[in-house]
Amino acid sequence: METDCTRDERRGNGGVLTPLPTGTRLLHIGPHKTGTTSIQGALFAARDDMARYGVEWPAATRHPMEAVLAACARAGMLGDTPPTERHWERLLERVRATGRRTSVLSSEFFADAPDDDTIARIAEQLGGDPVHVLVTLRPLARIMPSQWQQYVQNGLRMGYEDWLEHMLRKPPYEKPNPSFWRRHRHDRLVERWARVVGAERVTVVVVDDRDREGLMRTFEGLLGLPEGLLRLVPDAANRSLTLAETEMLRNLNREFRANELPEELYSQLVRNGAVMHMKNTCAPGPGDVKICTPQWAVEAAAEIGAEMAERIGVMGVRVLGDMRLLSAVPKPATRTEAQPRIAPEAAAQALYGALAAAAAAPVRHAAPAKSRTVHQTSSGELVRVLGHRCLKRLRLR
Repeated sequence: METDCTRDERRGNGGVLTPLPTGTRLLHIGPHKTGTTSIQGALFAARDDMARYGVEWPAATRHPMEAVLAACARAGMLGDTPPTERHWERLLERVRATGRRTSVLSSEFFADAPDDDTIARIAEQLGGDPVHVLVTLRPLARIMPSQWQQYVQNGLRMGYEDWLEHMLRKPPYEKPNPSFWRRHRHDRLVERWARVVGAERVTVVVVDDRDREGLMRTFEGLLGLPEGLLRLVPDAANRSLTLAETEMLRNLNREFRANELPEELYSQLVRNGAVMHMKNTCAPGPGDVKICTPQWAVEAAAEIGAEMAERIGVMGVRVLGDMRLLSAVPKPATRTEAQPRIAPEAAAQALYGALAAAAAAPVRHAAPAKSRTVHQTSSGELVRVLGHRCLKRLRLR
């Protein structure tokens, strides 16, 4: 059953949303922390049902991250195997196989495209004129704590308030994470893509956190799908870390760097071992301290949000949602005097996750015994030796 993309579709809030033309290749570029994981999970889970309405999900996985990183000439996460052009070519082959049917791709890493030439190449390779770009936006004050703890999961060692000082008060505002403003100066992000593909082929959606399924309904309306087809898919691995969990990881990052351990170990044992297992097995409780943004940073983010909303409003792109949300100043968070302490269970699960990841790489050749005992070796040297041995096991796997 092909989608009739000439009819109007009712949105969940009662407004009218005109679907995109049949054959559109809808490209959702994020950016990060704007509901991307939720919508990717929903689209991937509903891919067979969507196909019955003429809408294809060409990616083989929930998130074709390696392919998009390769397309944007971006390195992978710390310690991961670098993506190759072949990842991108395989995705393009699957997109072309959809023919003239409507298709949808989603990856927040498209927002990292470094220049107009890269954007033009991506759009052209995806089909040119049928490409329609979708940008999802949330207020900066809500993005900042999530993005900081995500950077910590990729090796960042800087504390939250210091990080905010660098992002908001210390020109040129690009240390220690130059990617932050490339992604989250949203007016410039929209401007870059509109300049290349044309403003008439860009839609901006302002995500309202009070409506958890609003983004699902918007995608259904744009794709001409029945309301309720896309549903939230629980994903414990995508939850944000608590302040205590993030601080534990940040201190581990310091030790990791200080002892000059190989980056491959970070990917295998820390991010995909300790952190992933902890997130999958431990849900934050009511007593866990959340990451709290100081009021000065909230107000600064709201001012930037107002600037961005004003500029986007005159670009000629289609805007869905309330742009005033981008500059709203939330009520000051209630600060707690409680110290962020990681739960024993969470610490145990993190340790187990690292051990399980190391155990997954069995030793094939035993190393000769050393003449010194453990007690005769400094702790720093022990950490380095353990790291290199774990890396050797991983490479022998």
